[in-house]
Amino acid sequence: MATFRLGNIASIATKIPLQNVANVQRLSLIRRLATGAAPKKPSSTLGLALKGVAIGALVGTGWSGYSFFKGGPTDHMLHEHVGPKVLDKLPDVKIMRKVFNPKDDSDLDLVLFQFQTCPFCCKVRAFLDHSGLSYSVVEVDAVLRQDIRWSDIKKVPILLAKTKSGKYVQLTDSSMIVSSISSFLRDKNQDIGELAKYYPSISYENDAGSKVFDIMNKYFLMFQEKKVDNRSKEEQEEERKWRAWADDHLVHLISPNVYRTKDEALETFEWFSDVGDWSVHFPKWERDLMVYVGAFAMWGISKRLKKRHQLSDDVRSHIYDACDKWINEIEKKKTTFHGGSQPNLADLAVFGVLNSMEGCAAFKDCLENSKIGPWFYAVKERVLKNRGNVL
Repeated sequence: MATFRLGNIASIATKIPLQNVANVQRLSLIRRLATGAAPKKPSSTLGLALKGVAIGALVGTGWSGYSFFKGGPTDHMLHEHVGPKVLDKLPDVKIMRKVFNPKDDSDLDLVLFQFQTCPFCCKVRAFLDHSGLSYSVVEVDAVLRQDIRWSDIKKVPILLAKTKSGKYVQLTDSSMIVSSISSFLRDKNQDIGELAKYYPSISYENDAGSKVFDIMNKYFLMFQEKKVDNRSKEEQEEERKWRAWADDHLVHLISPNVYRTKDEALETFEWFSDVGDWSVHFPKWERDLMVYVGAFAMWGISKRLKKRHQLSDDVRSHIYDACDKWINEIEKKKTTFHGGSQPNLADLAVFGVLNSMEGCAAFKDCLENSKIGPWFYAVKERVLKNRGNVL
């Protein structure tokens, strides 16, 4: 049986340890009461009270034990493992453009549902283009999202990949998409549908008490017995660490910077419209709705995001620091890229996030106030060199 390398997942808090502690405390209390020097026939109010405490502790312990083994009314909702959804056929949607690479020998049939300037979508495109893959693109209306009505997941990117059975597996997390396709490219005898099963979603309760899902192993590549990665364990761990940094830190600096003011928010959405060809793909009323409503909404949301991620009013300083932190890491290696002479998955992740704001004032400021420029354009050159023809 093939073996796979599985990654660590975030620890999920449960009530079990607290219940065990409570049970021990209650049992200890019962023992103290049962072995104490109290008279056999207490006639005082204190004696009756102690009896009541003992009985209450005993009942409470029994109820805790019962609840532990029975489970609470919502316990079944937590720790669910949900595999990827499989579609019998492609949804009835309009393919807006294709990237065709005559050198692509992967035999993959890929359809990407995206917003052109979404940081997570940019990450996926950077990876697909750098890998020289052919794929189709569905540009989703960022406000109405009509082209993903068929999906239970209402976030992009969504990548549909044709399996050996002729059906399409739905990949829904940008890092999971990159890891699963990268795993496939290292061993093309695998079925992308089977590979996707090694990235299940697991449900857990967040700090707000809400049930949420996250993808297991999304930064890990899945290999069979054969040796297909010649890098050291330390190099692979470094790549995963910086991919996670791009998702957990860098990406959260984008919105507060590109939507910093109302004018910047509108300028950003006008740029989104231009690079996404919204005027071509959508009616004018829908394009204007996306630009004006989107800009105003994101300006408001960016204020909340700034507070949530504990950013100061000088939001530019945070993204300058992040850019320089990344470049300092590469300078320690004394290489062109984090991956050495070629970009690795960490390079492509950081590039993709920053590429999402390339036409905005925030990015121009980053070029002037950080060391990000030479590395960014070196990665961009490699990505464009490997990308197929846009049809």
